[in-house]
Amino acid sequence: MRFVASLAILAGAAFGATIPHEPSPSEVDDIIAKFAAKEAAFQQARNNYTYRQTARVMSLDDGGGTTGKWEEVSEIVFLDGRRTDRVVHAPMSTLTAFQLDPGDIQDLRDVQPFVLTTNELPKYYIRYLGREKLDEISCYAFAVKPKRLESGQRYFEGVVWVDDQDLQIVKSYGRGVGQRKGDNQYPKFETYREQVDGKYWFPTYTIANATLHFRENDQRMKMTVRYEDYKQFKSDTTIKYGDVENENKPPATPPKKQ
Repeated sequence: MRFVASLAILAGAAFGATIPHEPSPSEVDDIIAKFAAKEAAFQQARNNYTYRQTARVMSLDDGGGTTGKWEEVSEIVFLDGRRTDRVVHAPMSTLTAFQLDPGDIQDLRDVQPFVLTTNELPKYYIRYLGREKLDEISCYAFAVKPKRLESGQRYFEGVVWVDDQDLQIVKSYGRGVGQRKGDNQYPKFETYREQVDGKYWFPTYTIANATLHFRENDQRMKMTVRYEDYKQFKSDTTIKYGDVENENKPPATPPKKQ
């Protein structure tokens, strides 16, 4: 096996192929520091954008049919120079199998569009998993877990994929975690990002399709969140992603689940 592998490497070199190397531990530390700094810059940049967020949570029966729905459409806008979250559509919830709790709302606001900045690094254990490819994007994959859970705080636990060129998160997969009260259950979700204005990778789509294991019974659910119509404040340029009304329509070319 070593002989065959050597021939493959020589053949690749002969045709000018580049085989990405696995970073050393010191290089991994450097990558983490650099992508956290990029994430901090992205977070600051995103605060200068307006966008629309459409969130839907549905309870499902055993056949996958919808038995209830919660929906909220918000516009993140600037009023008198201040960034404001304005709810523009929130019909009465028809959920009866379960209800959203404050942890769900906090996850929707902060955890699902997860950003791991330099200031957030000390709160997490971060373990390098290896190189992976999402569609045509070459990435570093990292496992992320909070070091401790503090009262009233929500954290991300899961995996993030970091573009090895831009050093920004392009996908996250995991769940929101915190100190539990009662029989609260939180689904695993996937959040995809797409490049906006040719520089930063913005969250554009989150989906969860899970079975929640309550003490008394199991309950299927589905959640979709779209972040769209990104527009830089005081700019006439609008960037759109998909149809807000089609809750089942995925991004144009979503990375495949690992």
